[in-house]
Amino acid sequence: MTESGGKQKMVSKEQAAEQVNFATESYVPTPEIKALWTSIHDNMRNEFGEAVFRSWLKPMILQASYHGTLEVSVPTRFMRDWIQSHYSARILELCTEKNPDIRRLEIVVVQAAMREAEEERKVESAKAAKALPLKSNENTSGEDAFDLSSPFDPRFTFDSFIVGKPNALAHAAARRIVESGNVPFNPLFLYGGVGLGKTHLMHAIGWAMKQQAPEKKVMYLSAEKFMYQFVRAIRSQDTMAFKEAFRSVDVLMIDDIQFISGKESTQEEFFHTFNALVDQNKQIVISADKAPSDLTGLEERLRSRLAWGLVADIQPSTYELRLGILQSKRGMLGAEIPDAVLEFLALKVCSNIRELEGALNRIVAHADVTKSVITLESTQDVLSDLLRAHDRRITIDEIQRKVAEHYNIRLPDMHSARRARNVARPRQVAMYLAKQLTSRSLPEIGRKFGGRDHTTVMHAVRKVEELMRDDAQIAQDVEICRRALTG
Repeated sequence: MTESGGKQKMVSKEQAAEQVNFATESYVPTPEIKALWTSIHDNMRNEFGEAVFRSWLKPMILQASYHGTLEVSVPTRFMRDWIQSHYSARILELCTEKNPDIRRLEIVVVQAAMREAEEERKVESAKAAKALPLKSNENTSGEDAFDLSSPFDPRFTFDSFIVGKPNALAHAAARRIVESGNVPFNPLFLYGGVGLGKTHLMHAIGWAMKQQAPEKKVMYLSAEKFMYQFVRAIRSQDTMAFKEAFRSVDVLMIDDIQFISGKESTQEEFFHTFNALVDQNKQIVISADKAPSDLTGLEERLRSRLAWGLVADIQPSTYELRLGILQSKRGMLGAEIPDAVLEFLALKVCSNIRELEGALNRIVAHADVTKSVITLESTQDVLSDLLRAHDRRITIDEIQRKVAEHYNIRLPDMHSARRARNVARPRQVAMYLAKQLTSRSLPEIGRKFGGRDHTTVMHAVRKVEELMRDDAQIAQDVEICRRALTG
């Protein structure tokens, strides 16, 4: 295939086999995955009850399986949002219990799944006609000629983004990209945990760009979709159309870049796309769950380029930020919600903003359906299952933060390859507590600690158990961290 700079590069048989296998096997669910989903889906009636199953979960249909992700479809966007807020976490746990390789549940509306199927049919038809499969007809609406960009969510604008200390830098950087007449830094790399606002900011950039400079081509998509489009281009022998589609934009935004980890051919193409856009002084915005230096499975040259511009992290939300978000959301909903209820939610639901907003939507919907007044008591009743789960749920990320704080080391050291004793010992303590306080499997724990093998986690657990018997200081450190986590 042709690389940037006019150089030619041959694709080895091994790379070609990897690409074909990825395209033909990773997206189509295997018989084992189909059987697993059928079993989980059938058991949802007992897990959630007949009424919930019939109203929300029965319409879920398995669409695809790829890169540790199950993709299922539902008929409406409202149904997707409701399932994500109330049931998706438990459904994912049920899947992971049966198959630890499943790490993510992606819920799409059926129309989106139908569009993907239609795209496949267009590709096959275009191959038969020797036409360009990735290029759609020109339109007069001002939209991009290539139908690759995902749509922007109208809810996610700068006006609806509540700024606080944890996200102030990321918000200011996103604003600067829109308001600056040139490219202020390239790329803008946003990173943070799930549900903290990375996607919101990227959509806000897209909306603001559309309003301020509608002539600019702005493309936003997930790293998974980038992989999918690249593999499809290879299968249809039309990589030139793919390259043109991505390298002719003014702003390229890629969400969740960590999902191309381990995919060498996809990283190769993204590397050259990145270089081509930077050379043209085009803006790039990337998001991930970790800083560039902590992303495992990415080539060093790609990690270094991701850190070229401005790296802005979004920290876990504070009580004040959560309360501000709830107050803003109350105004948007126009609902009568007492301040005491908002303060209660801001205190109790602290895992991520997505779950916080879902809890607020839930109590408002309940009050609307039952024609009742929202009170603190009714809120506790409506959210009893969520509050119970939240009280007992301890995440590996939280364990890593608490242990890092106790030992006064950097949080990235939990994922790094450093073996110095002052770093390795706290990391082992965190692995031990992750095994004791969560239901995650050893391979899952290993992945959260920089992609380590499950045998490394087993060794850490045994080592800490031995040290606790022989070293009173270690035993005291572990107990202090445990109490900080369990309250």
